[in-house]
Amino acid sequence: MTPCIAWLHGTLTRIPSARIVAGTSITSEFKRVWTHSAHRRRGLARFVLAQLEALAARRGYRKVYLTTGPRQPEAKHLYLNTGYEAQFDLAADPETIGPLAFTKDLPAPSR
Repeated sequence: MTPCIAWLHGTLTRIPSARIVAGTSITSEFKRVWTHSAHRRRGLARFVLAQLEALAARRGYRKVYLTTGPRQPEAKHLYLNTGYEAQFDLAADPETIGPLAFTKDLPAPSR
């Protein structure tokens, strides 16, 4: 697991609820990304995603793949609002799809 570091309540905090999983040679899969309910609505999820994306890009990955459950509309909107592309029909009932898959192309790391 790749821990994330975040600034919470004036302290640098390890967030072990996100990890990068090796996928294909260019695609990384983010698993178990979540924010504790006590820390939601503060931009932390966006921060964690950005840090994971930057880390994946530095490790040579060029694409991210992740999924969320059909009963997680907040996660679906977060991913869409941070540049992820739905790999399913957005007009369909999420309950009929199962896990909702998203991908995002990563920029090449600056040198």
